[in-house]
Amino acid sequence: MSRLSDATLGGLSPRIRRPTYDRARLTPGIVHLGLGAFARAHLCEYTDDALERGFGPWGVVGASLQRPDQRDRLKPQDGLYTFLKRAPQGPDLRVIGAVLAVMVAPENPAALVARMAAPETRIVSLTVTEKGYCHDPATGRLKQDHPDIVHDLAVPAAPRSAVGLLVAGLRARKAAGLGPFTALCCDNLPSNGQVLAGLVRDFAALRDDGLAAWIEANGAFPATMVDRIVPATTEADIAEVEGLLGAADAAPVIGEPFRQWAIEDVFAAGRPRWEDVGAQMVSEVAPFEFMKLRMLNGAHSSLAYLGYLAGHETVAQASADPVLARFLEGLWAEIVPTVPAPQGVSLPEYARDLLIRFQNPAIRHRTWQIAMDGSQKLPQRLLGTIRARLKAGAPVDHLALGVAAWMRYVTGLDEAGAAVDIRDPLADAFARRLAGTGRDAAAVSAALLGIEAIFGADLPREGAFTGLVRRHLDRLFTGGARAAAASLA
Repeated sequence: MSRLSDATLGGLSPRIRRPTYDRARLTPGIVHLGLGAFARAHLCEYTDDALERGFGPWGVVGASLQRPDQRDRLKPQDGLYTFLKRAPQGPDLRVIGAVLAVMVAPENPAALVARMAAPETRIVSLTVTEKGYCHDPATGRLKQDHPDIVHDLAVPAAPRSAVGLLVAGLRARKAAGLGPFTALCCDNLPSNGQVLAGLVRDFAALRDDGLAAWIEANGAFPATMVDRIVPATTEADIAEVEGLLGAADAAPVIGEPFRQWAIEDVFAAGRPRWEDVGAQMVSEVAPFEFMKLRMLNGAHSSLAYLGYLAGHETVAQASADPVLARFLEGLWAEIVPTVPAPQGVSLPEYARDLLIRFQNPAIRHRTWQIAMDGSQKLPQRLLGTIRARLKAGAPVDHLALGVAAWMRYVTGLDEAGAAVDIRDPLADAFARRLAGTGRDAAAVSAALLGIEAIFGADLPREGAFTGLVRRHLDRLFTGGARAAAASLA
């Protein structure tokens, strides 16, 4: 079977949507760091839609910061890939054409910096996950002792970190007499634009005070809120896409039909007209971001740990479990009072819509995938809500169970006694702290609550919280996740 590419695009079934603009005339205006599945199902689709509505210099050059896999899959396909949207009523297929090339930073960091510094580059966007910012999630500040930051300060010509690459690109533009590009964070970080601006300025100041001042005066770091469920692509997905497409595609992405993108409309050098294709260009992103982080992401993480422990492979299976669905309803009841509703949004309706999205059987979003990097996610997704509830003197029963489920998960054994593949920057620290604690809920909770980078100095002193976590953890050890969740009904 032929491979998807510019040469084979015209041979696809006319029923399959594909780019109608002239890709040969498309020039790069966006460099995207971290061209994973989410970026290709979100930013790249919005950009593809915008190019269809009004053609412009907004092609995307992706950059992988670690491995060449994505480049190796997309280069033979001229950057083309298929987006398969899964809905209960059936699949919807389209080919995305906005990606022009993929670079691999470790192979030639200077070439990537040059691409970022090129006059035609207007935006450098990022989806590098929470841990990719080399920052302390509890404070939002740059971790100057992070190995990648130490390396980038010592070897500025070959940066490894996203922050180091951004500063190198901005420095090159300043030296060339160009204005800055817009740095557009599309990761789930609270106040992500403000955080990224602070990290870039902190790093720049460690190298050159003049550069830091120039960035402060001229740079643009819009806040964003992104939302779409994009599970990891499986071999079965690749085979399905090939059958539907009639061509081989080594790099398809899978996602739900729903998408949302709220963007603070502050750009240094222009942007695509994303608002024409559904993005919300707003003056204040914080209410949308806050709602999503607490209600969607907080529920996603809690459900992932409980669902995984209960033996549910996917979010759809876990949220269809009546015990866990009731847990989610109770969790949202605790979260909603801490969330100011964005204009025009009903939070109870938003929660109902979230449950419908979670239960979409066509989306195989693995609980294990969501469970990754919990040390980076918990401070934003759950612990801020817990602090707000404690300050108000309100119950945190369901929220505390989400935290306890994370603790149970990182002990490294599931309820059947099988090893858990824990992916987390602090995995080694967990193992050291948990050595010898066994299934002693008091010892396990005390060991993990002592990680100040996650829980700060305040939460371990909140007896109302720590006592609940300990009791929930004991129930998780003795009766399992479903029994612990059912105890809250």
